[in-house]
Amino acid sequence: MTDLTPVRRALISVSDKTGLVEFATALAGHGVELLSTGGTARALREAGLTVKDVSDVTGFPEMMDGRVKTLHPVVHGGLLALRDNDDHVAAMEEHGIGAIDLVVVNLYPFEETVAKGAEYAEVIENIDIGGPAMIRSAAKNHGFVNIVVDVADYDVVLAEMAGNDGQTTYALRQRLAQTAYARTAAYDTAVSTWMAAQVEDTPRRRTFGGELAQTLRYGENPHQAAAFYTDGSARPGVATATQHQGKELSYNNINDTDAAFELVSEFAGKGPACAIIKHANPCGVATGATLKEAYSRAFDCDRTSAFGGIIALNTELDGDTAREITGIFTEVVIAPAASDEAREVFAAKKNLRLLTTDGLADASAASLAVKQVSGGFLVQDKDVGRISADDLKVVTKRQPSEQELADLLFAWTVAKHVKSNAIIYVKDGATVGVGAGQMSRVDSTRIAARKAQDMAEAMGLPAPLTQGSVVASDAFFPFADGLITAAEAGATALIQPGGSMRDDEVIAAADEAGLAMVFTGMRHFRH
Repeated sequence: MTDLTPVRRALISVSDKTGLVEFATALAGHGVELLSTGGTARALREAGLTVKDVSDVTGFPEMMDGRVKTLHPVVHGGLLALRDNDDHVAAMEEHGIGAIDLVVVNLYPFEETVAKGAEYAEVIENIDIGGPAMIRSAAKNHGFVNIVVDVADYDVVLAEMAGNDGQTTYALRQRLAQTAYARTAAYDTAVSTWMAAQVEDTPRRRTFGGELAQTLRYGENPHQAAAFYTDGSARPGVATATQHQGKELSYNNINDTDAAFELVSEFAGKGPACAIIKHANPCGVATGATLKEAYSRAFDCDRTSAFGGIIALNTELDGDTAREITGIFTEVVIAPAASDEAREVFAAKKNLRLLTTDGLADASAASLAVKQVSGGFLVQDKDVGRISADDLKVVTKRQPSEQELADLLFAWTVAKHVKSNAIIYVKDGATVGVGAGQMSRVDSTRIAARKAQDMAEAMGLPAPLTQGSVVASDAFFPFADGLITAAEAGATALIQPGGSMRDDEVIAAADEAGLAMVFTGMRHFRH
């Protein structure tokens, strides 16, 4: 093996034909012989290029609806032969195998086929076999062979060939091989994940794959290297959003923006809603008659924490709301869309990132949640649990009023997105106090109430907005102290899963305080 190896013969077979003709034309300009199959060969011939069919090289036609076309010793021998091994060279000569120096393959669109909801049989037919086999053969022999699986590498290969008299360096071939193995791994991951869903079983082996979307300046802290990878899904959110302005998103921006948009997507079709996130926790969530009102009410929950936060909206951002948002420093605003007026308002804030998603995420769509631990991964279904009024069990003497019931359900929705132990005070469709991530549930109750007191003082209100509010707890109250603290803050109704050994004690405390309380039978731990 030498550092520089010439590219004399290329096999091209691609589903995504972006840039294909331009790339192949440039290869032909370097005197490279082109081999191809099916639709790729037709596209190249229509562009006026000379192409040899792989079937003419192998002596076998494409068969079985294209399932068999490149799985042949003449192809894989041409890819795997070590050019500096006398026995390999002799075998090539004996069996009429020509060396293949460049393989250009992007695979059948399996992920796209699944995403569009295709039937089982169609998905199966979009599992590529010959493509991954050629990719792996070429990548293994990267000492001599170039493997290109991404359109983004076309120009890189051509630049090397132009600078090295039609040759490529070992460093490039090695990098291309790494990319190629990652692509086949991600592809097999997509197939195995889909198959696992079909058999409805916990698979013995589980893999995860992604494609680099962005190299980040650093991770959660400056001493941590980081990058953002996407999994190819079409779910609206930070991974698929269009960024219209502002600096590049950071690791923490991406994490918090995802949390904000997932939360606000819970309110699809329920009128204008806004969620403000700080360090992955909501510091204000509200609905309103207008988007501006929803933002203002969310902001009033905790104006201090909202500074430098992430704002998610569930409807198109308008000019009035945009002007209101620019009143304080905000890192990111994400919404399904933004009007021209809103974008013009934001244009004056160069550091403010504006993202649009062309839709809301489906809060009920099943997916996997993955968390790395030392030595492995924890994998679970994403928490898509929802309840309605019909699912609630009233356990106190007093029934909740209609307004309390609406606020209880709102608070319960928010609780799902707050780090445990989570306590959320809500009044008239807006959070008025949020306690998150405490080791003690009663501490979360006190912190949320204290924040409401601070806001009342800052806004010049006669009393905290927790007066007349309702409270949601993501898990049961293990003791009555948390409930009593909420009652002292002015809460009149509570929603919690129930199931504690001391439920009777907690219910008795609620009755004594004149509170209404409902059980959901569902927990929303979030760690």
